[in-house]
Amino acid sequence: MYKRLKINEIGYMKTLLLTVLFTCSVTYSFSQTGRIAIEQDEKIDELLKIYKSSNSSSDYYRIQVGFGSFAKAQRIKSEVEIDFPNLSSKIDFDSPTYRVRVGRFKNKLDAERKFNEVRAKYPDAMLLKPKKSSK
Repeated sequence: MYKRLKINEIGYMKTLLLTVLFTCSVTYSFSQTGRIAIEQDEKIDELLKIYKSSNSSSDYYRIQVGFGSFAKAQRIKSEVEIDFPNLSSKIDFDSPTYRVRVGRFKNKLDAERKFNEVRAKYPDAMLLKPKKSSK
C-alpha cells in the first residue's frame, strides 16, 4: 500500500526543509522596521500659503481675444491655439458671455509686446490689467 521512502529521498526532504526554514529565518531577522520623523521649519508652511495665494490670484496681464456664445468662444480659442501655440488660452464665463483670454504676463512690457503681435491677427483684442486685490 504505502511506498517506502528511500534514504536519499528522506535526506533530500530534510535538506529542502532546512533550507526553507533557514531562508525564512534569515529574511525575517534582517527585515527592517522603523519610523521616519520629518522636522521642517514652520516658515515653510507660511511660504507654501503665500505661493498658493499668489498663483490663485489674478495678478497677471491677460489678452482678451474675443467673446460671444460658447460655440463662438470655442471656435476663437481653437484659432488662437493654432495662431499662437506658445500662449496658454482659456475660456472664462462672465455673464452673459464667454470670453477667450490668452497669456499670463507678470509685467506690462511683456504683455504689451505680445499684445501688439496678437492684435495684428485679432484687431478686437484687448489688454487686460491685473485686478486689484482686496488685501
